[in-house]
Amino acid sequence: LQTRLQAGQGYGNTLNCVLTVYRNESVAGFFKGMSFPLASIAVYSSVVFGVFSNTQRLLSQLRHGDPAHAPALADVALASMVAGFISVGIGTPVDLVKIRLQMQTQPYIDANIKLKPTCPRFPVYRGPIHCFRTVLQKEGIAGIYRGMGAMLLRDVPGYCLYFTPYTLFCGWITPDGCISPNPSSIWLAGGIAGAISWGTATPMDVVKSRLQADGVYLNKYKGTLDCIMQSYQNEGLKVFFRGITVNAVRGFPMSSAMFLGYELSLKAMKRDQTETNP
Repeated sequence: LQTRLQAGQGYGNTLNCVLTVYRNESVAGFFKGMSFPLASIAVYSSVVFGVFSNTQRLLSQLRHGDPAHAPALADVALASMVAGFISVGIGTPVDLVKIRLQMQTQPYIDANIKLKPTCPRFPVYRGPIHCFRTVLQKEGIAGIYRGMGAMLLRDVPGYCLYFTPYTLFCGWITPDGCISPNPSSIWLAGGIAGAISWGTATPMDVVKSRLQADGVYLNKYKGTLDCIMQSYQNEGLKVFFRGITVNAVRGFPMSSAMFLGYELSLKAMKRDQTETNP
């Protein structure tokens, strides 16, 4: 829904998008492009949380001489921005393949150009591997990383507004005297942080989606700035908030589960290390 609302044509609102996708493509339409992100999410999340944790430990080591020292809020913010920067290298090709698969049946509509959508029986891309290979052959490495600039502008501040609010909310929610937050505190703090991060990242998410969907038919946008200017001139400021409801609503449960899994996994591994090396 997020991609259709941001880069597609003819969807008035979220409910209209849901009904249109279901009517034209049935339930399968809601799961297009899912396989590639599903196959890579474990690696992607491991890199993001691993870079974030290790950068925090490095900063604590440099500042206090102890990697286990509680990081300052500025260190959390810096570590989260480093994680966002690194994540783009993995996330851009995955997002591009997902968006191309989701948008290949959508019509391209411009003031003077109208192209019929590809027939659903004969899609442009037969699957994620075929999509990746086709883009690589036709557009090269630059094509695979199309939208990378917009993704950097989305993820670097986006992860700062992901990990920093999580740290703050965990500190506020955790009762005094507790060494670490309980699962319910982690769940709530993670959900709020996810909603904040995805909500504020929506404008650049719109730009990224449009840039990556653009190449299905022809390259309308020359780059990030050109996409911003054309989108604003044609549709006004409101275009940059398309899909914000879907992003915020999706961000809460997704981030709650992500942080809960992360924190519980760390506790389990630390407990195993303690039992192995008493």
